[in-house]
Amino acid sequence: MQVEAGRVADSLPEEATSPRILRSETVLVLALSLGASGVSALISFIGSLTKPGGLKHQAANLNTSFAPGRPWLDLAWQLFGIATALVPVALVAHLLLRERVGGLRVIGFDRTRPWPDLGRGVLIAAGIGSAGLAFYLVARAVGGNLTVVPESLPGVWWKYPVLILSALQNAVLEEVIVVGYLLRRLGQLGWTPMAALVASSVLRGSYHLYQGIGGFLGNMVMGVVFVLLYRRWQRVGPLVVAHALLDIGAFVGYALLAGRVSWLPTM
Repeated sequence: MQVEAGRVADSLPEEATSPRILRSETVLVLALSLGASGVSALISFIGSLTKPGGLKHQAANLNTSFAPGRPWLDLAWQLFGIATALVPVALVAHLLLRERVGGLRVIGFDRTRPWPDLGRGVLIAAGIGSAGLAFYLVARAVGGNLTVVPESLPGVWWKYPVLILSALQNAVLEEVIVVGYLLRRLGQLGWTPMAALVASSVLRGSYHLYQGIGGFLGNMVMGVVFVLLYRRWQRVGPLVVAHALLDIGAFVGYALLAGRVSWLPTM
């Protein structure tokens, strides 16, 4: 019995990494997270296209209230949404642990290099942030993008902490799954580096399609840059930092500047 049990235990890692298992696992992870968001964004975009009026006269609302007029209930819903959105990341960590490769450490999401990750993330955010804002303004002006409203939360004490937590959640979810996890799995399945880059970048663009063509193309280009940087550094950490800073800038910046500067579109 001991010999037989040992043989079964020894066979588990090989079985768990068979191509069929890896394909099924990848599809399920995406279906529970950003793949489903991509389908949802496509449906939303079709709805916007078929609605009377141009895209720029419609709004893509992020970080909205879940219980208007009931701040404590609203806060509970906000925190619940942020926490549950990170469940796929926990699932990915579990799946990578089963490979016995150190969990999320294998994709460079750990605390072993905090200062290099922070420095690189700041530089990436500085480079992409200004270009991304300019691209959004141009895309909206030519009618290829909805008016993005990054936040419409009530003016309560927890508004800015929740916006920052939301930005962190977006960053961790997207970079761990769309870059670190997906590229690892596609490589294990025999995809070429170029095919994996295209898949990752198109996926990133797809779940931003609710913003319009501009949101799709801009994020797809960002996806290409992030994949190339990940391959150079072999770390998701700097990408998470950059993404978090970009979203914090968008969410908090909009909350502070909307209606106060003429160049920032509002609804």
